[in-house]
Amino acid sequence: MRVTRPDRLPDLPARLSSWLEEGAHGTMDWMADRADQRASPVGLWSGLRSILVFAMSYRPDDDPLELVALKECGAIAAYARRRDYHDVLKGRLKELGGYLSAKGDVRVKVFCDTAPVMEKTLAEAAGLGWQGKHTVLLSREHGNWLLLGAIYTSAEFEPDDPGRGHCGSCRACLDICPTDAFPAPYRLDARRCISYLTIEHAGPIATEFRTAIGNRVFGCDDCLAVCPWNKFARTAADARLAARADLAAPALADLAGLDDAAFRKLFAGTPVKRTGRDRFLRNVMIAVGNSGDPHLADAAIARLADASPLVRGMAVWACGRLLEPASVQALRQQHEAAETDSHVRSEWIAATALTELRTGETSRA
Repeated sequence: MRVTRPDRLPDLPARLSSWLEEGAHGTMDWMADRADQRASPVGLWSGLRSILVFAMSYRPDDDPLELVALKECGAIAAYARRRDYHDVLKGRLKELGGYLSAKGDVRVKVFCDTAPVMEKTLAEAAGLGWQGKHTVLLSREHGNWLLLGAIYTSAEFEPDDPGRGHCGSCRACLDICPTDAFPAPYRLDARRCISYLTIEHAGPIATEFRTAIGNRVFGCDDCLAVCPWNKFARTAADARLAARADLAAPALADLAGLDDAAFRKLFAGTPVKRTGRDRFLRNVMIAVGNSGDPHLADAAIARLADASPLVRGMAVWACGRLLEPASVQALRQQHEAAETDSHVRSEWIAATALTELRTGETSRA
């Protein structure tokens, strides 16, 4: 835990305004809503005097970069293979907040990704670490694996020294990004970020990003996992955030068969559940299409009649990637006539064209 004060964020309003004006937040309209309160903590609560910022380690025991090579499995971000940190960390903050309130005429407000609070900026100002070139908070002691929360309080506390950057000339986090989501160091275009696309983005994922997503079905750890500072991270994950073995490398074939009830059961208590089954299955279908394994085509074919057009559309794309033209055309004739969603119909057209193009390239070779 470290302490900062609301007057120690002089650059935040301009930085946030610039980012929002660029539209780099994509469809995350909640970032623009109440932007004045994000930019100025006092705007959220006029009685604020000090900010206590807390961090909890979720350091993975494995290397997330190894998982993206297992094309038949789904890669789930390390933080999401655990109990939902919102519940764990916020519970701890409430306990501490109650302790402070009991000590006298002290008012507190507890936040853990539930209000217009810029946790990473606050954590850097409080000295918990620094925001790297990938905009994620990292530290000498914990690497990139930190979950954040804050207590706003009316009490006066002595602030800690702010964090200082130690990235130097390293560009590892920028260069590894599969979708080039960093237009410049310390700048993130969320519209290109795989974590945004697979978690926050609600609609179909643009064709230009699908291949780069690979087998990442929920989030992306690449820019975190490649950071050299991780080798100094000695602190193990908090015991309350123990990773689930069954989510380490789940088979795509199994994930593709999840109905809503099975999805809720499998991901109960994890961050994945909040995204919803349809959005998750959309991601799984993209991973199936990227697997290069024709044996997984059956998993995509089974989803062509899914109740969700979001899932059906990506299942069509997966079939176009894995099957021969004649098979794609037969499936199109079977399903297209009853298809009412314009996006799914456009996917059928694109899938047919893709398989024909691929066949033409093979014959010329």
